[in-house]
Amino acid sequence: MSPGSRHPGPGLHEIAPGEVPGVDEAPFVPRRGRTTAIIATVATLVVFGGVALLVPGPEAGGAFGPADRFGTIVIGLMIAAFLLRYAMIRATPTDRGLVVRNLFLTTTVPWDRIEQVRLPSGAPWPRLDLVDGDEIAVMGAQRADGQRGRAEVRRLATVVASRTGRIHDGD
Repeated sequence: MSPGSRHPGPGLHEIAPGEVPGVDEAPFVPRRGRTTAIIATVATLVVFGGVALLVPGPEAGGAFGPADRFGTIVIGLMIAAFLLRYAMIRATPTDRGLVVRNLFLTTTVPWDRIEQVRLPSGAPWPRLDLVDGDEIAVMGAQRADGQRGRAEVRRLATVVASRTGRIHDGD
């Protein structure tokens, strides 16, 4: 595929779907981002819960009333929910297609719509190039995971090749 082009180029070869033996189709889950999000969720709940419970109220000469405590807990829960959503990022191969759960949206991309997997230079995660010219980010494999992240991108490309019958030699 030539730079900037989304049309098959000399590096794209056709193979029969399912021809790649022993493909690991386990879900793609980022390690570093997920771990960080889980730790931050716990810390958020502890800090906001501690503030809500330990800051002196009017009975102890403070000005932190029941509404303040409730608001603090609600804000902490909202932050924790956002962080947990980040911890749930993944891409899961299924018979129908690749289920991509990114931060805000979950999309099932049918296998026949996927042209190739790319990890553009400097990009934090790979992208699926679709046959209609669109692209979808796949946050389930992340450059921040170092060698493991790059290996996951290669594994994603192998899974896509085994399901679509198209394999790409390089980026």
